[in-house]
Amino acid sequence: MKQFKQMFIAQLKLTLREKQAWFWGIFFPVILMVIFMTIFSGSSDSEFSANVAIVEENPNATSEMLLQQISQIPVLEIETSEPVSRKEADELVKDKDVHAAIVLPESEDATSLLLVVNKENEEGVTTQALSGMLNHFVQEANLYAAGATPTYELQFESISSSSNELSYTDFLLTGMIALAIAQGGMFGMVDLVEMRRKGLIKRLRMTPANMNLFGLSDMIMRLLFSVIQIILLSLIGVFIFGANLYINFPSLLIVFLLGALSFNALGYFFSSFSKTTEAYMGVANITSFLMMFLSGVFFPIETMPEWIQPISNVLPLTYFVEGLRESMVYSTNIFSGTLWFGIGIMVLWGVITFMIGSWLYKLKSIVATR
Repeated sequence: MKQFKQMFIAQLKLTLREKQAWFWGIFFPVILMVIFMTIFSGSSDSEFSANVAIVEENPNATSEMLLQQISQIPVLEIETSEPVSRKEADELVKDKDVHAAIVLPESEDATSLLLVVNKENEEGVTTQALSGMLNHFVQEANLYAAGATPTYELQFESISSSSNELSYTDFLLTGMIALAIAQGGMFGMVDLVEMRRKGLIKRLRMTPANMNLFGLSDMIMRLLFSVIQIILLSLIGVFIFGANLYINFPSLLIVFLLGALSFNALGYFFSSFSKTTEAYMGVANITSFLMMFLSGVFFPIETMPEWIQPISNVLPLTYFVEGLRESMVYSTNIFSGTLWFGIGIMVLWGVITFMIGSWLYKLKSIVATR
């Protein structure tokens, strides 16, 4: 314990003297979260709407009836007060001044509506929503024309795992906190590579110092940065972006401590085989990039393609994100079996990578003495 205490104090002093550590450990995650929260949460809670242009080049009874019905759809905002020509509508769609153009029938006997969209947005969410709404509109028009009265109707209700009202901002905030802490662990051990390059690790091996304690002291010191991160990011998310947190503190404490240590162990593992700072940053960047988009930080894993989901289900960040959401948003009890299953996989990653990293450092120590 005395040796560990001395190593921890030394690591802390080195980190506090390094201004870059403060930037990458504290300020960079804040900047990253603000950017992503601004991009992804800006319109998530607003009601869907779409701008459309109406084409009625040959007014008739059918087109007048359809125009009247379309005008009553609340989510459609008609761009101009009067219908436009097909040429004008095409220009509006090409210039992306409107989401789509609706071409009304040119005669009373015509039976089709034409939806014109920009090729670049053909697979977009707005286009798909417009297509679905117009299909529903046409089906109702067919029933009306046939004199049939609709018998069934669809009602909609959403429920949540939490007893509180949740929003996408809450979902995104916890994902960004998990990502920031994970990146702090994976990128935070780069100083070990620099120490080895300068020969400091070699000198340390010549002393009675325990290399396992040396790595563990560095990881614990990084844990302090993670504490600052989770507090700072939570305050920004709540007071600036209006997120709501419903925290179960025992669950959060367990998930946070074990998660932060697991990702510090992953960074320790990267440092054990990286010969240069550039090599370390390359490995950490690739790993961070893959997990950022495959671990449910921004979107639920269930919405991803089925062939990607098995990959997501083995990544440690997936379970760290879920654990933080369970404890910070859903207020999940600490005795939850699902919570501990995720914690177990995450800790398994940490234990295995730390043991391999320690073995590689010990192996290099043996080789260096021969």
